[in-house]
Amino acid sequence: MQSQTLDPAKTALNYHHTEAAAHHEEHPDHRITGLIMFLVAEGMIFFGMFGAYLAFRSVLPSWPPEGTPDLELLLPGVNTIILISSSFVIHNADTAIKKNDVSGMRTWLAITAAMGAIFLAGQLYEYSNLEFGLTTNLFASAFYVLTGFHGLHVFIGLVAILAVLWRSRVAGHYSSEKHFGVEAAEIYWHFVDVVWIVLFGLLYIL
Repeated sequence: MQSQTLDPAKTALNYHHTEAAAHHEEHPDHRITGLIMFLVAEGMIFFGMFGAYLAFRSVLPSWPPEGTPDLELLLPGVNTIILISSSFVIHNADTAIKKNDVSGMRTWLAITAAMGAIFLAGQLYEYSNLEFGLTTNLFASAFYVLTGFHGLHVFIGLVAILAVLWRSRVAGHYSSEKHFGVEAAEIYWHFVDVVWIVLFGLLYIL
């Protein structure tokens, strides 16, 4: 009967894997939960601002105040279609990486980034053509604060998407097993879209 010789290197490697697995079980990944909690907090800020806007609207005799030029609907409407459509596009990126399709993920993320950039460019163009300024009246101030704060969030989401694209250059950085960055960018982008739908309805439709 032959005795088996234990390989110290292999034994150490097995021990390392066992320890890593145990560590993972003891410390589950709560990053998505943390992101959702952050977005809930951000949502509370937005809805507080929406509440203030509705309060202003309810106490003033006319809204917008007399003399405020009407808002154009064409450009914001097109921007809304672009932003909502981008939610479906970024979802395709998440679906692709869960199938280990890194190239597909990059393509869909690049399209989403382009759509986000177009949205921001459209918003800046609208600002440059508005016939009222930040301090014209209460409606104007609320308009710029709400759209500007949302635009900041779109910009942050755009930076996050570009960061995921940059990191995807490293082989194996994202895969069906490791895709937190892609999933987090998608969740954040959906949040930005939902907020814009509410904001668009308040400012442009009601």
